[in-house]
Amino acid sequence: MTTEIQATAAASGANATERFRENKKTAASSSQERVNLLASRVIKAINDTVLEEKVTYDEYNAFKAWLIQVGEDGEWPLFLDVWVEHSVEQVANENRAGTKGSIEGPYYVPNSPRLESPATLPMRENEQGTPLLLQGSITNLAGEPLPGATVEIWHADDEGFYSQFAPGLPEWNLRATVAADAEGRYMINTMQPAPYQIPTDGSCGRLIAAAGWHAWRPAHLHLKISAPGYQLITSQLYFKGDEHVGDDIASAVKPELILDPTPRTDNRGREVSYDFVLDPE
Repeated sequence: MTTEIQATAAASGANATERFRENKKTAASSSQERVNLLASRVIKAINDTVLEEKVTYDEYNAFKAWLIQVGEDGEWPLFLDVWVEHSVEQVANENRAGTKGSIEGPYYVPNSPRLESPATLPMRENEQGTPLLLQGSITNLAGEPLPGATVEIWHADDEGFYSQFAPGLPEWNLRATVAADAEGRYMINTMQPAPYQIPTDGSCGRLIAAAGWHAWRPAHLHLKISAPGYQLITSQLYFKGDEHVGDDIASAVKPELILDPTPRTDNRGREVSYDFVLDPE
């Protein structure tokens, strides 16, 4: 039986690419003038780099071969989500007054099982890691609770793998959509995820090795918070003391999103509170 430890970048990339095709609108919605502006800026930036850094034909051909391989590996979602999405997210959420956003990343899957708070995420009987209770409230900018709010949550396991993107994991492992109670409060029992390296056996890994970078993301929880009449916010929560909160390869960490869990009074793992504030539509 194939296990999660035998996951490959190619398989993960293929899954991410297929999910993107299923879930995202890929038709351009911008005007011809906008496409012209953006495409021209990107092409100019590449050409400026070539001229300023005196790029050789050997380097050019290596770059071309790498671009081809990224597509063959299915790693364009990974590449873009790691190195570009944080800037797109910054633009998208720059006018919000509520909770800070962060990147979605390539491993989101919609329509996860819906649970009522207090909830325990689907997990294996012997799920490894430290139990974590995440709880808090969901309010509007005035501090009023939002009944009907939901917390969509997904994260990696203790080995750094995501269900539906690595073999051997149950379909909805550590994924759910949790409905807050009538007072806009939520309680979610899960396992604290581990830091992990993005897949390094494919094209992105070859870039990382060639540039002498590291491939680590700090441990994090992915979340989408929504309520009727309010803007959905996609975010991530990180953990104080993690070695890579200061040098996340995806540049997605924000100080406002760092958790500081404490031991539970019943000695059953750790707990932390985090309140979400939503902007009106």
